[in-house]
Amino acid sequence: MRVLAVADQVEPMLYTHFNPDNFPGVELILSCGDLPSAYLTFLVTVFNVPLYYVRGNHDAHYDQTPPQGCIDLHARIVTYRGIRLAGLEGSRWYNGGPHQYTDKQMGRTILKLNWQAFWAGSPDITIAHAPPRFIHDAEDPCHRGFKSFNRFIKRHAPGYFLHGHIHNHFEQPARRITPCGRTQIVNAYGYFMMDIDRVRIS
Repeated sequence: MRVLAVADQVEPMLYTHFNPDNFPGVELILSCGDLPSAYLTFLVTVFNVPLYYVRGNHDAHYDQTPPQGCIDLHARIVTYRGIRLAGLEGSRWYNGGPHQYTDKQMGRTILKLNWQAFWAGSPDITIAHAPPRFIHDAEDPCHRGFKSFNRFIKRHAPGYFLHGHIHNHFEQPARRITPCGRTQIVNAYGYFMMDIDRVRIS
């Protein structure tokens, strides 16, 4: 399955200068937050494939103008073509804005996912806005990762954990990816294409 992951930055190649020939075979789009709702609506329209998203800490406008034809994955596990997807929105709390959480609050949300995983099975791919603590994150209050994500990854070992929030430019795609046990942690800033043959890393 070819997956297009997006986060944080509107990419001209995917919007104002879009050419479908540059993105052949996309079967699923995953958005890790901080993107205009019109951008996600455009992507789901031109690719005509499912788009699942979580909100970032700058996505309060979704309350008034949500992305059309897209599916909010926060605190849910859903199955698409046999692959279980989970979502966790928001960033660490830093100024009291929307979609900001303390680690304890995020831990309570993860408890809900744990219960869903008990019945549905552990997720194969998890999308979040923020990264796990000490993997791709930073030390300022806004950009610290969640320790509760580390515990979630250790417990469920998804094949992939995709996030945004950390604005890095990657000349080499492999630099986006950090292994953590059996999970590949992927910074989806801008956009990233993945061909998934198997979602659990053995």
